[in-house]
Amino acid sequence: MINRETATFKRTYGEDLALYPFPLPKITVIAIVAWTFLGFPWIASDYFLNLANIIGIACLGAIGLNILLGYTGQISIGHAAFMAVGAYTAAALQHEVSMPWVPAMLAGGAMAALVGTFFGLPSLRIRGLYLAVATLAAQLIIEWFINHFGTITGKNWLGSGAEGSVFVDRPSIPWFSNGEWVFLELSSNRGFYFLVYIILAIGTLFALNLFRTHLGRSFIAVRDRDVAAGIIGINIFKTKLTAFAISSFYAGITGVLYTYFYTVATTEAFTLGLSIQFLAMVIIGGLGSILGSFMGAIFISMLPISVDFLLRGGGGSLFGWNDAFVSSFLPQVNLMLFGGLIMFFLVIEPDGLSKLWRNFTAYFRVWPFPYL
Repeated sequence: MINRETATFKRTYGEDLALYPFPLPKITVIAIVAWTFLGFPWIASDYFLNLANIIGIACLGAIGLNILLGYTGQISIGHAAFMAVGAYTAAALQHEVSMPWVPAMLAGGAMAALVGTFFGLPSLRIRGLYLAVATLAAQLIIEWFINHFGTITGKNWLGSGAEGSVFVDRPSIPWFSNGEWVFLELSSNRGFYFLVYIILAIGTLFALNLFRTHLGRSFIAVRDRDVAAGIIGINIFKTKLTAFAISSFYAGITGVLYTYFYTVATTEAFTLGLSIQFLAMVIIGGLGSILGSFMGAIFISMLPISVDFLLRGGGGSLFGWNDAFVSSFLPQVNLMLFGGLIMFFLVIEPDGLSKLWRNFTAYFRVWPFPYL
């Protein structure tokens, strides 16, 4: 196959179906991967590695929510609840039956997928605002169930009461040292960084290829016009529930990573505010865009840190605010910013930061640069 316009010669079907058919995007991705694994973790300080871990986990959760919201058109405000399901499942399995962290993580993702599929059943009959309220109910129900699980069952697997929590150990990997195999705990931020970004790379690759399949195209068809999708033979029931399952699996793995990172599973970490944060990531980054998921996650993860720096620095020098005073209203300021940014992007640029990036790169689409 010869594309004369781009001067790119494709000799096999594999080359024609490649994820990155042109050299320049392929080189860019290789450079980003090389910097992520071979450059940044070896020169960054512990603080920036800690921040990178938080951003990487957020990116994985944003991709999962974007699969449901951006690609399938199903609104969810219970993303943090499904994260809590995965987190507590993995923590309980590790704490009670000493299950290794890899199967515990997969079990957490599977349980979150099962619960997400159950709460996705209303999407077969309702949509829009009504579906958002249904997923909000899931957030409240799951929080209540986790907090009272011990009092209901009589066994304190998941903690009991509003402050119920389960402590876990950091993941450990086999390592060959001094002629024998030992288990090396990923206690440092650098060690955990590699775990997070390997899982993120797998999740990103899966999502990118998902929408090149029949199932992924079915998601998009349901999003654009579900009635027409049903007429042409797409199983709406199966497609919507599969979208909820995949999105919830991503959420469950994200919750497990949060638990391993902070070494504790607690409902205080998976509140409605966290669901709103992930909703802001997807909307601000760009609905229906994997790149937008990364942009939104980075933007929202950095926003509270930037606001905290400005309020403590600028507020302290201009108005004499102390740290205690700033800490008292900082969470409310962050929520107001999340809501304001969501409204801003919905009105000004509904396609988010990814569309702004596409507009920026469009200025440089002069032959032959976009075809290299």
